[in-house]
Amino acid sequence: MAAFPLSVNFYGDFVLKLLVVDTEHTMAQVAEAATENVIGLHVAGEGGVIRARRPGETEPLPLDMTVAEAGLAPTETLDFYYEEAS
Repeated sequence: MAAFPLSVNFYGDFVLKLLVVDTEHTMAQVAEAATENVIGLHVAGEGGVIRARRPGETEPLPLDMTVAEAGLAPTETLDFYYEEAS
């Protein structure tokens, strides 16, 4: 378990945010933490599942994947967005 900095780019927000998470946090936990300083302040809450993916990627990271398993670099940017209902 170690503190790990990520850069957060939430769809609809105008600025990147620095978020410190734990290497053992899942992407679901990271997504929840990413909303704390964005939803209701810079982006309206749409409801639904928030997903994370690397910039330029089309597929999100699995919700149960940990930060360590994702092989992310310190301060790497992740894009967060509401998953469309299927």
